[in-house]
Parts: sequence; structure tokens; C-alpha cells
Amino acid sequence: MIIDVHSHLQFPNFEKDLNEVIERAKQAGVIFILCSGVDHDTNIKALELSKKYNIIKASLGIYPLDAVGLGHYDDTSHQTDIMDVEEELKFIEKNKDNIIAIGEIGLDYSPKVDPKAEEQKEVFWKCIKLAEKIKKPIVVHTRKAEKDCIEILESSKLKNVVLHCFTGNMKLVKKAEELGFYLSIPSIITRLKHFQEVIERVSLSNILTETDAPYLSSIPNQRSEPADIKETIKIIAKIKNITEEETEKIIFSNYQKIFLKN
Repeated sequence: MIIDVHSHLQFPNFEKDLNEVIERAKQAGVIFILCSGVDHDTNIKALELSKKYNIIKASLGIYPLDAVGLGHYDDTSHQTDIMDVEEELKFIEKNKDNIIAIGEIGLDYSPKVDPKAEEQKEVFWKCIKLAEKIKKPIVVHTRKAEKDCIEILESSKLKNVVLHCFTGNMKLVKKAEELGFYLSIPSIITRLKHFQEVIERVSLSNILTETDAPYLSSIPNQRSEPADIKETIKIIAKIKNITEEETEKIIFSNYQKIFLKN
């Protein structure tokens, strides 16, 4: 009953062995993988994978840095062409029946150059309004912008919100919990105490699991993949002092509430 609510299996890191990655996931007990797009090309590929593999569902997104021409994925070192946000929003809406979420979307103030915060906020709001319109959950990326992100989400009508790899302080973590948002815990919990503390402080009814594959591996300098969540479950169960089976059931129930009951 293991779930991965945030991955990028359409990225080049998985071109050579995706079938094996999927098989390892199934062997580990993974029954659901949400593949998130970040731009037009990866959105298309997420849709393609969701049609090819029953275990994969698609989430189409607009990465905040791409939206304002500040880099691609985690590369914030150079300017890129600014994405046609309006066209991508139309594409997402056109495919509303083929997706179960919008994301990843959000805010990212990490670039050393001007992060164009106001422009990012404008794009984020447009994505939120679309999610409200087509009644889809959102998967949110926020880096060094956690406070602004929570404030925007609080003023929206959305409740089905997944905060992917949320590294805000514990005050913001608790605020997210109070708002009914879900925090998805990456495999890097094995070596990052922040996420262990999140599990200690937050109710399991607000917790989901993710990999952000190929990123955030439990092992330094190694690709992550959905099967890794088995180890995440072990750590969560130990911290909460419950069985792994109970942990899986609770998180699976959370997944059902947010993604299957819209």
C-alpha cells in the first residue's frame, strides 16, 4: 500500500531502465506513483507514462523558476527563455481528465540573482485559480519562500494541498497542518533530521510519502526511485511507535482523501 506522491520518472535519469525501476517499486509494495511535470516537455512525458504504466498517474506543472526565465529544474545559474504560462495553463486544463493533480507549482527564491518574486507569485496564483476551477489537488514546490507560499495558500480556497519536501521552520509546518495541508516526506528523511522532526510533531493524518526521484536519495550521490519509500515507512513507523503496516494504511488513506475524492 506504499505511495509516491511526487516523482519525475520522465526525466533522462530513467531513460535506460524505467521498466526495471517500475518493477522494483512493485516488488517493494508501491501501488501508486505520481509523476509531476515542470514544463511543457515534461508534462507531455508525464501524460505518456501514465498511459503506458497503470501504476503511474500524471500531475502537470509549471516550475516557478522556468515560469520567469530563471533556470531549469535545479539549475539556477543562467537565464532561460520565459515559459508561455498562459499556453501551458490552457494545456493543463485541456488535459484535466487525464491528470489527478496540478504540480509541481509554487515559489522559489533560491537564485542568487533577483528571484522575480512578484512575477512568481502571479504565476502561482494563476495555477491556484486553475486548480480551483477544475477541482484538482496541487503539489507545491517552495524553496526559501515558505512563508509567502503558506500565506498565499491560506488566502486561497484550496484545501487539497501537498507541500512537497517542505523545509520551512516548525512554526510554518504546524501552520500547514492547522490549515489541513499535507506534507510529503522524501526518502532523504534517512539522513535529514528536519523531516524526522516533522514526523515527530505532525499528525500522520497530514503525512504523505514521496521520493522526488531522481533527487533527494537516502544515499548520497545516488539516484532515488519509488522503491526507496519502503525505508521511509520504516523510519516513520519507528518515530510514531506503530507498525509499518499501520503506517502504510494511514498514509494510503490520506492519499485516497486528497487524490480520489475530488
